[in-house]
Amino acid sequence: MSRGPAGTRALTRLTKQRVNRALRRATGYELRRTRRTGRRKQAEQPPEPPSAEELAALLDHTPPVPRLVTAPAFILSSVRSGSTLLRLLLNSHPEICAPHELHLRRVAACALGHGGYSMRQLGLDQRELRYLLWDRIVHLVLTGSGKRRFVNKTPTDALMWPEILRCWPDARFIYLRRHPASIVDSSARARGRLTREHVVQDVLAFGIGMEQARAARPGLVLRYEDLTANPERETRRVCEFLGVEWTPTMIDYGTATHHGLRRGLGDWSDKMRSGVIHPADALPPDDRIPTALRPLARTWGYLPDE
Repeated sequence: MSRGPAGTRALTRLTKQRVNRALRRATGYELRRTRRTGRRKQAEQPPEPPSAEELAALLDHTPPVPRLVTAPAFILSSVRSGSTLLRLLLNSHPEICAPHELHLRRVAACALGHGGYSMRQLGLDQRELRYLLWDRIVHLVLTGSGKRRFVNKTPTDALMWPEILRCWPDARFIYLRRHPASIVDSSARARGRLTREHVVQDVLAFGIGMEQARAARPGLVLRYEDLTANPERETRRVCEFLGVEWTPTMIDYGTATHHGLRRGLGDWSDKMRSGVIHPADALPPDDRIPTALRPLARTWGYLPDE
């Protein structure tokens, strides 16, 4: 389990054997290194499941400093799964603040020299300082919106869910699924610099993280295809989960003001800017699902049980 900035770096140094042990436990498959041509972005590294002892400590963790935001919600999803659409629908609610991607995984704090010693005397190590910064950022965004419920949407949250629960022990998770082959097709189109094999590894990493999180913290499960086909029914489910009354303004999200529709902060396409919910593409045939993603497709209900 990652532990602050050092833990994030350590995660990238996991040996191939440890990564594959995690994958075999979760999916029955393992990753094989492929020859790279040119400079390409590395796929996201699958998170290693916490041990039973680490999981117990995680779920029993009490922050040394009270949080300003006690029970934020997080959308856990892969990239290209419709999370921007969901966050725009939620942000159109008068009581729900769902800002652009905050990328908390890339936000850290440090105390140098005597500052570190001083902070430790207060019970604040580097990790807890990082959590204080996260909580303050979320509180700043929430209070600035004038709303009362906070929902964060950043796909890499699915890779750092243990850190989220250590920061906010009462955090709630919304699991947004999409047909794995559709994710691969959409991601390959949007991220042309990646090979299809790297895209599959990306999707697998996000999927494993989502399933690990769901095992530790059950939440609300949505499907992108259902959200686009029946947005009222699905947004009503989300509102019930968050404890707010549903409002039809959520469906007509183009009438609300949204910030952050730009590269690096979510889907910035004309499709998102249109303010209209577009139907999902037809589901790909079963033989389009990459072999590595078939167990995930089965778990998510896109393939029948063998």
